[in-house]
Amino acid sequence: MEQQQLEQKILRALARRPHTAAQLQNNLQVPGAQLRQALAALAARGQVVQQGGQYAAGQGSAAQRPAGIPCTLTRLAPRFGFAARSDGMGEIFIPGRFLQGAMPQDALLVRPLPEEPGAQPGAKQCGEVIAVTAPQRRLAGTFALDELRRPAIEPDGCPGVLIPVQPGGTLGAVPGEKVGAVFTARGARHAEHRAAVTERFGTAARAAACAQAVLFGAGVQTSFPPAVHTEADALPAAVDAAAALADGRRLDLRGVPVFTVDSASTRDIDDAVSVRALAGGGFELGVHIADVSHYVRPGTALDAEAQARGTSLYYADSVVPMLPAALSNGICSLNEGADRLAFTCLMRLDDAGTLTDYRFVKSLVRSRVKGVYAELDRLLAGGGDRALQTKYAAVLSQLPAMRALYEKRLALRRARGGMELDSAEAKLVLDENGCCVDVVKAERGTAAAIIEEFMLLANQCAAAAGRAARVPFVYRVHEPPDALRLEKLRAMLAACGIAAPFAGAVPTQRELAALLESTRALPVGPAVHTAVLRGMQRARYAPQALGHYGLALADYAHFTSPIRRYPDLAVHRILTDVLCGTPRERMVENYTEYAAHAAAQGTAREGLAAELERRIEDLYKAEWAHAHLGEIRPGAVSGVTPHGVFVRLENTVEGFVPAAALCEGEAEVQDGVRLHDPRTGKSWMLGDAMPVRLCAADVPLGRVDLEPAG
Repeated sequence: MEQQQLEQKILRALARRPHTAAQLQNNLQVPGAQLRQALAALAARGQVVQQGGQYAAGQGSAAQRPAGIPCTLTRLAPRFGFAARSDGMGEIFIPGRFLQGAMPQDALLVRPLPEEPGAQPGAKQCGEVIAVTAPQRRLAGTFALDELRRPAIEPDGCPGVLIPVQPGGTLGAVPGEKVGAVFTARGARHAEHRAAVTERFGTAARAAACAQAVLFGAGVQTSFPPAVHTEADALPAAVDAAAALADGRRLDLRGVPVFTVDSASTRDIDDAVSVRALAGGGFELGVHIADVSHYVRPGTALDAEAQARGTSLYYADSVVPMLPAALSNGICSLNEGADRLAFTCLMRLDDAGTLTDYRFVKSLVRSRVKGVYAELDRLLAGGGDRALQTKYAAVLSQLPAMRALYEKRLALRRARGGMELDSAEAKLVLDENGCCVDVVKAERGTAAAIIEEFMLLANQCAAAAGRAARVPFVYRVHEPPDALRLEKLRAMLAACGIAAPFAGAVPTQRELAALLESTRALPVGPAVHTAVLRGMQRARYAPQALGHYGLALADYAHFTSPIRRYPDLAVHRILTDVLCGTPRERMVENYTEYAAHAAAQGTAREGLAAELERRIEDLYKAEWAHAHLGEIRPGAVSGVTPHGVFVRLENTVEGFVPAAALCEGEAEVQDGVRLHDPRTGKSWMLGDAMPVRLCAADVPLGRVDLEPAG
């Protein structure tokens, strides 16, 4: 075959979809040397590009690749996959023969396929992968053997899919072990991929091992680069008070009885408070936040790493911190009895709890006591033994003022329509080996609510200060619900027999708050609260002050957790320059791009952390359930699908009851809230009580299966 003729055939083949060299040689039936020569010539002219072991039509080609829809592969099974469109317009079903070896989280270009004759209206759109534009380089899963006893990895979330392990690439892993691996080759079919194990995490029966695999697969770095450790270790282990106060810019507040309040296990302590009732009426509230920006400076490895991580990630009894322990648990943490640099918001409030004045100052503080929520709850309720009274002696006089101010602030928040959503948050109880031995519903006490309200107020002041200075800033924004989400909420309420108390197209915060309060004690209440939450847009970070719908505030920012959230650190850095009197023109130049990047990165990393924390929590819940198989537990219907219902136990563990275990015939979903059996007339609605038996639990999948009991 002549060179020119071969090149044209190659371009026509690549116009349809990318090929490996082996596929081209097989399809075109040409000698390998001739094919390589033609590919090299096409590549030199830019008519062909090589991507992850495949050849595709390049930008210089007259037969360029057909335009595709940018997507991300989200689910993979042995014979099909699903790709989420990057424009948010749903998913595309991809038959196995059109996957081109795509793996979960690969960025793809997908070309829609013609609709097959007789397809049902509303059927999911089908497509084929025409290019893997950003292939994943790492792989997490369970080590296994294929049907020929060859080593392979079953990727997490892809049951039945096996990726071959290259010879010598097992690292000694055994079947049933969770592993992390890297791809050493990517082909056009999953059987053509090759991987090498780089990490061994332990048996897949343990949630802790599965959690490590989840983090590895998501690219979460659990250790810090050497340069970051070097900078962190060079920081002082203690504050030099004289040096800190030498220039007169930092206010010495060590005489104020400041104290922290957190859970008993907290070691990265961002915030402390001080409260006093004023003689002439009203209150003075101090919120003292670790001055992290003093230590984490622009242009350092510490700052680059913190910005890349975006947030600390918390799960079970572990944390993947944003900052090294030398800062997060050491010099930045407001530890009891230690002098610490702080960024303080001093606020004045009147007798009604209304904010009348505030100012930000750099300060030097010394916490009197490491408060614990549960202990403070006992003291606020008038209890506590002598030992507890002694521990809190230095701050006991503040408690009445704290409670009084909180109650006034809570009344104001409710009056403006701030919403109070009930969420089924869980507390995982682990044994000395890290196994989940119990799951209990987390209860928020008065002390936690008080501290949250005080932090909210300081955050509000930070946003107001940024807007007043007219400088680039990082705001926390929450936009009103959109029409489509609200329509789903209205339909759900109507199906539950609840009148939607909305006067306009978009409900006011007061209307939603009233709905939440009126349904709080109803059996369907948890489902309504979940539906309201899903009906909201996600809160995010933005360089513009767009308001916070859920809190009913015009200005809001995150200022109070710079040890664990990068946007808070960015806010500290900007406000520090405001305090120093930096000219506005210079701040616009220095911070416009920085604020936009910090907002976008903070939003993205927060979303990833929330997703990973949820997935890992499911692993531990499944581990608990596996130890309680056969037990009968009370539950309530929390979700309805054509295939069955989800039931949430009283301890927040959620499992699935298949429709076949409930219905004698084919089940149908009515109004999105009820599963109905037409043959018997029985139905199961959101909120209905349902005692269930735990019948199966898959720890690696984080899945719990239930069956009706009785």
